[in-house]
Amino acid sequence: MEGECRVLSIQNHVVRGYVGSRAAMFPLQCQQGRPVDATVNSAQAPSFQMSLQPSYAHWKGQVLNSQEFHELYEGLKISSVNKYDYLLTGYTRDKSFLAMVVDIVRELKQQNPRLVYGESWTMMPLLHSYVPQDLLPVYREKVVPVADIITPNQFEAELLSGRKIHSEEEALEVMDMLHCMGPDTVVITSSDLPSPQGSDYLIALGRKPDGSTVTQRIRMEMRKVDAVFVGTGDLFAAMLLAWTHKHPDNLKVACEKTVSAMQHVLQRTIRCAKGTCPGPLPFLPVGAPCLEEGRREGLYILEFGVP
Repeated sequence: MEGECRVLSIQNHVVRGYVGSRAAMFPLQCQQGRPVDATVNSAQAPSFQMSLQPSYAHWKGQVLNSQEFHELYEGLKISSVNKYDYLLTGYTRDKSFLAMVVDIVRELKQQNPRLVYGESWTMMPLLHSYVPQDLLPVYREKVVPVADIITPNQFEAELLSGRKIHSEEEALEVMDMLHCMGPDTVVITSSDLPSPQGSDYLIALGRKPDGSTVTQRIRMEMRKVDAVFVGTGDLFAAMLLAWTHKHPDNLKVACEKTVSAMQHVLQRTIRCAKGTCPGPLPFLPVGAPCLEEGRREGLYILEFGVP
């Protein structure tokens, strides 16, 4: 039987909706429909508090700076409960906050050299102007070098590496570059590379050296879901972290189970949305009854993105 696994999630928090910590915490505490509080003990610290996720035309919130976050973390240290096996971070808007996260990663790794740090990338919103452009150098130069697992999509991988991806060969070269920056595991969660199965499929790629001359490389094709969601990147990173804990030496199995869960969640979200609002799929947060049904079945119902 597995021992207890302690996870610290440092992500944004929304009052309404399911992104950031609201999309990550429940999957970290559930597996195959069963609560696993005995083996996964998750704690969360907000990087940014928002009324709604930033795809809305109007939202309010507060950005935590390094001093405010340091106070939260010091509260954990004083009580001697700052001992973790995994650290998961995501969306933030403040450079000093990111620098503090890096310091905390180093401190936690000194306490536990086996700690795994997974970064849930949220750079795509640069296109929509709610992630400051000046954060990218901080991610490249400070965050990525201390991360163990990164899960960028194609666009984010291109931003981090400074190279465009037009083929799988170029994608593998970019993943090699990202490995050289520090992370042990790199998963490009989705890409627009052509699939042999046609335009209805997305390609995901993963790469992880196993400590010898052999490198695990995976390639997965996933059927596209004809809808826009938010929180999928946060959910993917959380699921991959959980399945990596279960299968630390098998990236293929961890990614297969992550993608399988993602597909089930997205399809169920669509079915619930159609049942709530028949006809074409608009922007529609799924209602509480559907969410509770999803929780009982070990699934997580996401929110449709704003068109």
